[in-house]
Amino acid sequence: MAIYRLSRKDRGPELATAPFAFFPIALTAVIFLALLIKSWPLLSLKSLSSLIFSTTWLPSRGHFGLWPFVLGTLWVTITAFLLAVPVSILTSLYLSEYAPARVRRVFQPVLDLLAGLPSVIYGMWGVLVVVPLVGKYLAPVFGHQSSGYSILAASLVLALMILPTIISVSVEVLNSVPLALKEAALSLGATRFEVIRYVVMKKSFPGILAACGLGLSRAFGETIAVLMVVGNVPVIPRSLFSPAYPLPALLANNYGEMMSIPGYESALNLAALLLLVIVVGFSLLARWYLVRISRRSG
Repeated sequence: MAIYRLSRKDRGPELATAPFAFFPIALTAVIFLALLIKSWPLLSLKSLSSLIFSTTWLPSRGHFGLWPFVLGTLWVTITAFLLAVPVSILTSLYLSEYAPARVRRVFQPVLDLLAGLPSVIYGMWGVLVVVPLVGKYLAPVFGHQSSGYSILAASLVLALMILPTIISVSVEVLNSVPLALKEAALSLGATRFEVIRYVVMKKSFPGILAACGLGLSRAFGETIAVLMVVGNVPVIPRSLFSPAYPLPALLANNYGEMMSIPGYESALNLAALLLLVIVVGFSLLARWYLVRISRRSG
């Protein structure tokens, strides 16, 4: 990479653009501090560990245990992620390596449409289709009784919501693999499947991982669709057929309500702060792993 000194004329644009580069970091810090300040009245009365790991949520009696909401968030998000990733990767491989051009022309607008649908549409579909499917058919098959409003229903809806994001980004990554690499592998006698497995996937793995991380980040913050089908019961989930109450649903359902209860607003701000920490933590972990993989493959 060429190294050069900036002239005086270049200093102006540099100084003008530099603040905007730091804006996302500053905005994240401001959001964190604002939530921390609003949470402090409760944190000054009770320890953070007792608030996070307590299982009792009774605001009228001053009990603000957030552990059921944390577990609900993790159960729904991770289950949706595990359901969506294999389907997304296999679909991406088909669209980039096997599908005829006319099929790709049909799929692309469909993916854009699915990505652009409002969350409430997915939620309505979940209430009308997924909830009865889970309650009447899937739960009895596995020996459970369920109303259908459950972690599994929310995960299925959420998985469908993040599919278009992961697929679209993964297809772009797979299409960016140089054609010369594929032709070189074919000229050495490799089969089409071997080229995809040992050349395309190896070269695209960091990008596909980034696409999965993007889908995971969206899954953590999804609110309306999950709220409509997850059951919204503040209990420790025991199985995929149990109801749950993720942190985003807690905030959407209750912020602005019952604020006359002491500590209630602080508890909800603490829940938002906790959600922010979880999302940022997972994003940093994915970023660290992506850098590690890139260095190893480079």
